[in-house]
Amino acid sequence: MSDDTVRGYYDRFTEERRLSTGVSQLEAARTKALIRRFSPRPPAVVMDVGGGAGAYAFWLANQGYEVHLMDHSPRLVELATDRNATAGGPLASVGEGDARALPIADGHVDVVLLLGPLYHLTKKEDRAQALAEAARVLRPGGVLFAACMTRWASLLDGLVHRRLSNPAFRAMVNEDVVTGQHRNPELHPDWFTTAYLHRPEEFAHELGASGLEVVGVFGLEGPVALLTDFDERWADPVEREAMITLAETVESEAALRGVSPHLLGVCRG
Repeated sequence: MSDDTVRGYYDRFTEERRLSTGVSQLEAARTKALIRRFSPRPPAVVMDVGGGAGAYAFWLANQGYEVHLMDHSPRLVELATDRNATAGGPLASVGEGDARALPIADGHVDVVLLLGPLYHLTKKEDRAQALAEAARVLRPGGVLFAACMTRWASLLDGLVHRRLSNPAFRAMVNEDVVTGQHRNPELHPDWFTTAYLHRPEEFAHELGASGLEVVGVFGLEGPVALLTDFDERWADPVEREAMITLAETVESEAALRGVSPHLLGVCRG
């Protein structure tokens, strides 16, 4: 991972607001639904690795989980620390760290969230190390939730936002599709940062290679990610429920998983 590039991106980009805007709102709703579906009931110990400013960590802490948050970005850790000082359901700990070397004893936690690190680990061996660390710290029967971005995420985003006619953008997504290696050398604020984009079957294979049991690999957004009037529909409670239901209906459909910008893998120790 290019630490300076990725850290610099999160220093500039308000990641702490992302899940409350646009189609990312569906990503958040679906992620929470899958966490509810497969997690043990509180109290249980959760390690949120790459948890940013705490979008999921504080949500779980408010339900009675013991949540430890770790992130690679000093700015996001500072935001989470400040929020924790006044939180009604505070986190058990907040700190900087690396998904490839977790400062936790073997078999210590019930749930690991790995919702950001894997797509910033551009080398296969680094992703394998992060997954091995998650497997190491899970108790027997514990659950890992791991997210990836799909191979065609930028290409489809370019279609929705009419960027494909831009030669620089087109060159970038051509490389994405061929190699999975996403780079944004112009540091365009809307074109994301250094990342690896998975094929769905490749992601499932990497999860299985960790030694954990792969319960499922689920598409989070499905075809809803392609809607150009998403915000208008999301504001309507009836339309919102319909979009969530559609995404859930096709979450395991192999022919459609690549349409989702994000996949969520669920594994058991």
